Amino acid sequence: MWKRWRIRILLFLAVLGPGFITANVDNDSGGIFTYSQAGAQYGYSLLWTMIPITIALMVVQEMCARMGVVTGKGLSDLIREEFGLRLTFILMVLLVVVNYTNVVTEFIGIAGSMHLFHVSKFISAPICAVLVWLLVLRGDYKSTEKIFLIASLVYIAYIFAGVLAQPDWHESLRATIVLPPRSVWRDKAYLYMAIGVVGTTIAPWMQFYLQSSVVEKGIPVKDYPASRLDVVVGCFFTDLIAWFIVVACAATLFVHGMGAIQVAADAAEAMRPLAGDYAFILFAFGLFNASLFAASILPLSTAYTVCEGLGVESGVDKSFREAPFFYWLYTLLIAGGGITVLVLPDAQLINVAIFSQVLNGVLLPVVIILMLLLINRTDLMGEHKNSRLWNVIAWSTSIIVIGMTFAMLWGMIPGH
Repeated sequence: MWKRWRIRILLFLAVLGPGFITANVDNDSGGIFTYSQAGAQYGYSLLWTMIPITIALMVVQEMCARMGVVTGKGLSDLIREEFGLRLTFILMVLLVVVNYTNVVTEFIGIAGSMHLFHVSKFISAPICAVLVWLLVLRGDYKSTEKIFLIASLVYIAYIFAGVLAQPDWHESLRATIVLPPRSVWRDKAYLYMAIGVVGTTIAPWMQFYLQSSVVEKGIPVKDYPASRLDVVVGCFFTDLIAWFIVVACAATLFVHGMGAIQVAADAAEAMRPLAGDYAFILFAFGLFNASLFAASILPLSTAYTVCEGLGVESGVDKSFREAPFFYWLYTLLIAGGGITVLVLPDAQLINVAIFSQVLNGVLLPVVIILMLLLINRTDLMGEHKNSRLWNVIAWSTSIIVIGMTFAMLWGMIPGH
């Protein structure tokens, strides 16, 4: 019995990486801001979203991992082959634009977290831009993945921050499994925040990056159950962290009537007198780690995706000479994100961060629908295509996301 379990554990550790990394990087600067704001403004009353969010994230991420293992191709590669170059090119342009705003948001998080320790953005942003650039340029897939896995584990800091905030555990757990009273749905601001909490969890770039990472890792079909477990564990862990971020801010900022925050770093600053220096340091360090982590992954994901879509060489195991477009795109995204944060007035940074989340929500349904059309092709997936139950869950997820996107856009119209 032990021998069998030891083999299973070793197999899981061998394929651990793509699913765990991809899910955790979603708790980036924009995600932390959204979760912090949810807790600060509405206390525990938005925790009910965490269970359906986790299910939806697992469904979408599992589909990507399965397509990567079975086809041996990235998502943008499959889209180009099955839907043509024109649609792929348009999608790639949109993705670059959206991901550029996301990269800017990550550098906003880096600058904000370092500002808490009295480090100017004119120092933190350039230094961190060079660090993330060197990480990929000088590394290979295995070494880069190990660094990303270690960075993923640092998110545990938010669990400690949540505990140090001394929340009402009974109330927080009850709010996780019980829907709020009907009266909250008449509050447009609450509905808008609920949409934001759900929408910030499943970003378009995540699907492309996960499938490319699975292909890069070369996971065979026979080892897919372990890869699927990697995805499930990653999704559960990342939403557990999100739950603790909401709880930490609810137990401090909301309880003491401090209300809305302007940037995620404000949550850490406001937490210091309420939960102590340890909670402040853990929250601030977690924000820096999340922002730096995502600032590495987002440009990397974009470079992978665009190169696959256009059919050019890509991969961190390739040299600069072998994959120049891949590395130049990665470089330009990092440089552009860092420079934008330096030239924008501080008062405008939060508007850019929110705008990036809106763009994510608009593009996501397109990506999910294309995924569903691909994964249900028998000639492409064979016996590994979606089951009927899985299709119901996946299509329901895409429809809900579309509905949330329209509701979010409708709410942005003056007078609504």
